[in-house]
Amino acid sequence: MELVSLVLKRLFLLLLSLLSCPTNTIARGGDMGAHPPQGFMGPGGGLLARRLFEDNHPEITDETTRGYMSNSELEEAVKKFSKRCANISRIYSIGKSVKGYPLWVIEISDKPGQEEPEPSFKFIGNVHGDEPVGRELLILLANWLCDNYMKDTLATLIVKHVHLHILPTMNPDGFALRRRGNANNVDLNRDFPDQFYPINDIKYSRQPETRAIMTWVKERHFTASASLHGGALVANYPWDGSQDTRKQYTASPDDKTFRYMASLYSRSHYNMSMSQEFEGGITNGALWYPIYGGMQDWNYIHGGCFELTLEISDNKWPQANELPIIWDYNRKSMLNLVASLVKTGVHGRIFSSKDGHPLPASVMIKGINYKVNASSILGDYHRMLAPGESYYEVTVSMPGFQQKSTRILLGDESASLDFILDPDEASKNEHTTVIKGFGYSCDGKDTLELVEYLRGAHLEIYILVCISLFLCFLLRRKALCKLLNRRQITQKRPVVV
Repeated sequence: MELVSLVLKRLFLLLLSLLSCPTNTIARGGDMGAHPPQGFMGPGGGLLARRLFEDNHPEITDETTRGYMSNSELEEAVKKFSKRCANISRIYSIGKSVKGYPLWVIEISDKPGQEEPEPSFKFIGNVHGDEPVGRELLILLANWLCDNYMKDTLATLIVKHVHLHILPTMNPDGFALRRRGNANNVDLNRDFPDQFYPINDIKYSRQPETRAIMTWVKERHFTASASLHGGALVANYPWDGSQDTRKQYTASPDDKTFRYMASLYSRSHYNMSMSQEFEGGITNGALWYPIYGGMQDWNYIHGGCFELTLEISDNKWPQANELPIIWDYNRKSMLNLVASLVKTGVHGRIFSSKDGHPLPASVMIKGINYKVNASSILGDYHRMLAPGESYYEVTVSMPGFQQKSTRILLGDESASLDFILDPDEASKNEHTTVIKGFGYSCDGKDTLELVEYLRGAHLEIYILVCISLFLCFLLRRKALCKLLNRRQITQKRPVVV
């Protein structure tokens, strides 16, 4: 009966999405006449909503593609950049496309490849094969940062205090085929697990490009990100879908912060904020038109990563001679969005009071049903929050440790806030070391019993133990202070709770 109930429930959800799915526009979702509604299962078990059909798609000619880098030329540009700017960059691949093209990533930092208590940002271009402006702009961005490092204040801030990861093309096969989907004709921005409907829950059905992104996000500790698209001029933020598939404003827990991030990009753009279609040049995804299986929402839910979907060109595939103008219009927006990871929000590190070790604890903001986890290696966290003289109550918790909270006033600049968590009593008992039958630990537990014993022993031994206890205390304090002093997020002195 349970199996029958589960099957009926899934059929009901799929039928609901079939009957009530709204009409999509061309920028994020394509013409609904070109493919079935989201969630419709095909005869082979595949999701037809992810597969595209070529009817009604304008032909992309050789004249249209002239002036754009081919996949081999793009790969050459990435490797050339890595050699030219080796002091602030490295390149690596996160996987391969269906046809075997490497998915190259450029990391830009003053210490590329090293773990630092700094936020990480990622840009992803060419999610849809027929939207190639992003791949061109991202190469321009990388070269601009290299050329202006130690010359421009914003470039220097990003290189020194952010780890920027750039994936110029997520869909090289689609680009080569001059179509939206990948080599299997699947829309990669409908291929991720979705919170509202059980589409894409079958792992083996996901495309290699999707799996590569998901693994990448799980392995890296990204604070925020953005994917670059074409077909409109607007900064789109979560949620992208709605519970009942209706076209309506569907806010995420961090709606205020997402609106700030989207507005920051729009206002920094040459003319995005002057849009007649979108107020302020920004839009909630579900209000524009709901989509399911999108990368943006998945990043926020499963990766702890605040992602925007940026539509940066009204024309999906403009003439190549327009690229310098589009770059000029978007350059400041791209830089300001990355720099916002350092300039706003709450940043810090979390340590154990017992041994000074970093802790991968969870950070919560009162009134916001969402948590950000600190990194497991350095214990650093980076919590995006909208600035503007607002009070926030920050709570840090981790199993085996006592929870801590504090209230801060976040103005127009970022706040630095470190936490030192005390182990629970039960956890202290677990770490007690036995010395000759007596419970002894560096935090002083059971030392009274040991001292009472030594009072009746030799005075020399008593003095030696007292000195050892004092040295233990000093070593713990020195180790903790050393870890705290390694913070390099900002020049401001952090508050320690």
